[in-house]
Amino acid sequence: MTSVLTWGPAGAGHALASERLRRLRHSPHAMWNYVTYRDAIAILGLDADDIYPEGATRLDPAEWADLGWLTCFAGPPESAVTAMRDAVRPEALNQYTPDLIGPLREEAAAFLGGERGDDLEVIGTAGAQEGIALSLMATVDPGDEVLVSDPGYFHVPSAVITAGGTPVGVPISTGTGFRLDPDAVAARISPRTRALVMVDPMNPYGTVATRDEIEALAALADRHGFLVVHDVTHGWLRVDEHSELHVLPVQGLTQNAVATFSVSHCWGMAGARVGFVAGPPELMRGYLQLKASLTRLNTNLVAQRAARAALADAAYLDHAAGVVRRNLAHLERTLAGVAGLELVVRPQRGLSCAVDVSGAGVSAQELMVALFARRVAVYPGDGLGEGSAASIIRINLSRPDAWAMDHLRAVLPDAVAEAASGRWRDPVIALLEGKGTSRGRRMAAALREGAAS
Repeated sequence: MTSVLTWGPAGAGHALASERLRRLRHSPHAMWNYVTYRDAIAILGLDADDIYPEGATRLDPAEWADLGWLTCFAGPPESAVTAMRDAVRPEALNQYTPDLIGPLREEAAAFLGGERGDDLEVIGTAGAQEGIALSLMATVDPGDEVLVSDPGYFHVPSAVITAGGTPVGVPISTGTGFRLDPDAVAARISPRTRALVMVDPMNPYGTVATRDEIEALAALADRHGFLVVHDVTHGWLRVDEHSELHVLPVQGLTQNAVATFSVSHCWGMAGARVGFVAGPPELMRGYLQLKASLTRLNTNLVAQRAARAALADAAYLDHAAGVVRRNLAHLERTLAGVAGLELVVRPQRGLSCAVDVSGAGVSAQELMVALFARRVAVYPGDGLGEGSAASIIRINLSRPDAWAMDHLRAVLPDAVAEAASGRWRDPVIALLEGKGTSRGRRMAAALREGAAS
């Protein structure tokens, strides 16, 4: 039986599929939008049920250097685990919970650098992604355009399509400092532009928007009448101790902005499903109406108690940021010993970085499979955008144990050599063609051309 958890072969889909779903299926974002762990498992002939017992999604950390999933492996804070245990009582389980308990709403606003009032309100979401989705559903009509970075966070274009809009990529590169350049944004604005989604720090690079860039983007939003969705989910782990995070809705620059974040990534609490979206109260009231019409449910009280403890635990963030800095230094030494691989840019905040593999004569997808064969799991850039599809791998830097980074160092040279030999080229080409998307076909053609030249 073919699993619904994998992308599967391209096809027409069910006859009752909506136009929205058809557009999603034919985008590069139809099912987690990249060459996945399960794809590597299939290419290597491994047994997914052995690797994921009972349908779990976590690779055994005792056997795998999982450097792909974007949750902070240094977390969760012990304070959050203790708070969650203490909150498991009948009264926390036998009632519908509020959107957010009052103290958590206040603390989330303070964490962003503001306070609740006439200009700012906070509501709860099932992670930051729901905040992005609600923002787009409340703003975008069919045919509207939403500006997104390219490369960028893979779930943003899918949220745009699901809201009925069209994602419009804004290229980022060395010339823009791997950040969203306001001039490049302005060049993509059209009469149909309704929103800009800015992931800051930029996923996968860890670069942070400057104060001048934030001001310029706010001015564009007011001038052209669009919403800026400022996702700062990765912003709480400071890699460069001199970097500053400027959360747009609390800067007093515009009313056309909201901010989203969660405890999923930096606090290592993805399973808790607690996130926040903050912005003008009238917008937040509309978001709650949409949320109620879709699910009528809020995050459980046990997880909310844990989130309160996590936000209050400054010592944990210092510890987790230290883990990231240590692993980044380790990775830099590793890359210095492997010809053709280098950091795209040194991250300022967050828990990940991007490694350019093109100088080694390999594609990111081939190297991903070769590493997976050696029990190192990373994600290639094909889901992040056209500009990085075959040239980068993203690496999570948050593993607190030394073994994972040591293991990567030990196996990386052999994995690069195997990928460069072409061993995995044909199965990767077949996989990319089977995705049924124009991006997949272009990448497969480029791999074929490279093999023939």
